[in-house]
Amino acid sequence: MASADIFSSLRRRRSPSLDAFLAPVEVSNGANLGILRAIAAELLVSFDKKAIFFQVKNSRNLVRKIQVISVLLDAFHEVGVSASASTLFMCLKELYLLLYRCKILIDYVKESSKLWLLLQNHFISGNFHDLNQEISTLLDVFPLCEINLSEDVKEHFELLCRQSKKSIFFIDKNDDLLRLKLFYFLNEFENGRVPERAALYSFFVEKLRICDVESCRNEIEFLEEQMANHDVDIEPTASVLNGFVALIRYCRFLLFRFEEEGELGDNSKKIADKFIAIPKDFCCPVSLDLMRDPVIVSTGQTYERSSIARWMQEGHFTCPKTGQMLVHTKLVANRALRNLIMQWCMANDIPCDLPENSDYPSECALAASMSRAAVEATKVTAHLLVEELANGTPRAKAIASMEIRFLAKAGKENRACIAELGAIPLLKRLLSSEDKLAQENSVTALLNLSIFDRNKCLIMEVEGCLAAIVEVLRYGHTVEARENAAATLFSLSAVHDYKKAIAQQEWAIEALAGLLREGTERGKKDAVTALFNLSTHNENCSRMIDSGAVAALVEALVSEVVSEEAAGALALIVRQPLGAAAVASEERAVAGLIGMMRWGTPRGKENVVAALLELCRSGGAATMERVLKAPALAGLLQTLLSTGTKRARRKAASLARVFQRSENARLHLGGLGVGYALDGNSAVARDATSFAGDVSMPMPISVPVL
Repeated sequence: MASADIFSSLRRRRSPSLDAFLAPVEVSNGANLGILRAIAAELLVSFDKKAIFFQVKNSRNLVRKIQVISVLLDAFHEVGVSASASTLFMCLKELYLLLYRCKILIDYVKESSKLWLLLQNHFISGNFHDLNQEISTLLDVFPLCEINLSEDVKEHFELLCRQSKKSIFFIDKNDDLLRLKLFYFLNEFENGRVPERAALYSFFVEKLRICDVESCRNEIEFLEEQMANHDVDIEPTASVLNGFVALIRYCRFLLFRFEEEGELGDNSKKIADKFIAIPKDFCCPVSLDLMRDPVIVSTGQTYERSSIARWMQEGHFTCPKTGQMLVHTKLVANRALRNLIMQWCMANDIPCDLPENSDYPSECALAASMSRAAVEATKVTAHLLVEELANGTPRAKAIASMEIRFLAKAGKENRACIAELGAIPLLKRLLSSEDKLAQENSVTALLNLSIFDRNKCLIMEVEGCLAAIVEVLRYGHTVEARENAAATLFSLSAVHDYKKAIAQQEWAIEALAGLLREGTERGKKDAVTALFNLSTHNENCSRMIDSGAVAALVEALVSEVVSEEAAGALALIVRQPLGAAAVASEERAVAGLIGMMRWGTPRGKENVVAALLELCRSGGAATMERVLKAPALAGLLQTLLSTGTKRARRKAASLARVFQRSENARLHLGGLGVGYALDGNSAVARDATSFAGDVSMPMPISVPVL
C-alpha cells in the first residue's frame, strides 16, 4: 500500500522525504473507509512499546489517539456511513494522510539508531507535536453531525477532541540529558582529553544499552548513512557526525576489545561482497570509493570532485590515472555517468543521493570533513588497533586488520594517523598469514593507506613489503586479496620514481600479466591499470616485453572490459623501437587495434590511433606496411577525422599523412609489383573519394588542418 518513496526511505534508514507524506494511492469514495481502517489496524498491531527506546511518551500518546480513531472508523463502518458528502470525504482523505504520516514517524523512531534519535531529539519531538496539532484541527472540522453514531462513540470522539487540544510540545528531560552527555564526550575529545572508560561504559552500556560489537557497528553504519543520504544542510553537520562516528568506534574497541567479534568471516565477507559488487567504472581512481559527484578533467578521465580537487590543492599538475599534464584545472560534471550511478544505486538498494547541481559541494566533500574531536577519537582508536596488531592473538590481529581496512577508507586524516602509529610494517607481516581473511584485510588496508601520497613512501620503505604484496598477487588465498594487491601496485605506481622499482621487483609484471589474462572483470581492470602506469616509465619497456605483459595487453584488446586501457598501455610501449618491434611481432596486434578503431569507445579509439601511428614511426618499414595494408584502414581514418575527439583527429591526421606518403611512393613505382593489391585499376583508385566496406585499396584521404 505504501509508496516507493516511503519504503525506500525506511529501507535506507533515513529521514522521510517530502514526497513520502503525499497520498501514495488515489482514494475513491467507496474504498476510502476500508483503507483508513486497514492503516489504523496495521499501525496498532505493529506498535511495540518495548521496541521504542526514545520518544516513548510521544509515541504512546499518539498511538492512544489512533486507538480512539480506530474505534470511530469501526463505528462508521457499522452504521454504513457514506462518503458521498464532499465535506466528509475531504475529512476522511485528510485523516488518511495523517494516519499514514503517523505510521512513517513511529516506524522511523523504531528503526533509527539510538545515537541518531538522541541527536534529533528536538526535531522528532516537534514532528510528534505537529501531528497532534493537525489531528486536533481535523477533529474540530469533522462533520460528526452527518453521521448517526451511538452516544458512547460520540463521547469517545469528544474526549479525543479535548485531549488533542491539550497536547503540548513535549521533550523528555531524561532523553535530553543523555543528548547533552553525548555532546559532553565529544567536547572532551575536542579539547584533547580522552573520557574515562568507566564513564563511557556507564553511558553506552548501562544507559543506552549498546552492549556488544554488533550494536556498535549498527550505530556507526546508521550515522554514516545519514551523512551519505542527507542534503548539505544536515543537522548536526557532517563534521560533528564524523566526531560521533569516531567516538562510538573508539568505544567499540575500548569496551568490547577484539575477542567478541563472533562472525569475523561473515562481516568481512559481507562488506567485501558489497565492495566487489560496485562496478569499477563507478569508483574514483583516487579514493577507490563510489563516486557521487563525478567530474571530467582535461585528459578525459573521470574522478570524484572532492578527490581530484584535493589532489590539485596538494600541488599536483598531472592526471592521477594517466600521468599526463593537466592543460587546465577546470572540472566538468560527468552527468551521464552520474545518472548511471544513480540508476545502479536504486537498482541495488544502495543509498546514494547525488547532487543535482555540481556547483554545490558534494556530500562526499562534506562527509570527508573532520572535526578535531573526530581526529582525536580516531587517533586513540587507531592506537588501540595498532597495539592489538602488534601484540594481540592471531584472531585479534585479524580483527584489527579488518578494522584498520575500514578506518583507512575514510579520509586522509585517518590514513595519515594509522601510518604514523606504525601500522604498515605490522600489516606487512600479515600478508604471509595462513588466515585468508587476515591476509585479505591486511593487503586491502595497505591499498587504502596507499591512497594518501605520503604513505606510498612509507610502504615502499618497509623492507620486503613490495615483495610481499607481489606474493599476495601471485598466490593470495582469495580472489579479492589478489585483486587488491594489483590495485595496491597501481596506487604505488602513481609516483614516477616507484614505477621502475615495481617493474624490477621479481614476478611483479608477470603476475599482473597473469591476472590480466585470467582474472575476474575487476581483477583485469586492476591489472591493466597497473600495467598502464608502469608503461609510462621509459626504462620499463624491456621488462614489459620479457615478462609477457605486451602479449597479455595485445590479447586484452578484444576484451570489452579492459581494451581501452590495454590500447593506452600499448600506445606508450610502442614509442620505443624495442616496444614497437615487440608489439609488431604479436600476430594479433594490428588486427586487434584496427578492430578497436571500428567498435571501441572514443577514448579507446584515441589510444588505438596513437598506437598505430607510433608503430609506423618506430617499428620499421615492415611494420608500417602491415599497418597500412590493414583492411578498411582508410575508411576508418576518414570516419575518425570526422567524428573523433580532438586528440583522435590529430593522431588520425598524422597517420593519414603517413598513409598518403606511402601510397604516393608505391604508385610512383608503377608496375614493379610494390604496393596494395588493387581491386581495380589504379586510375579508378586514384579518383575514388569515398569508401565502403572492408575494401583494401589506395584511396585519397582529405586531411584537415588541426
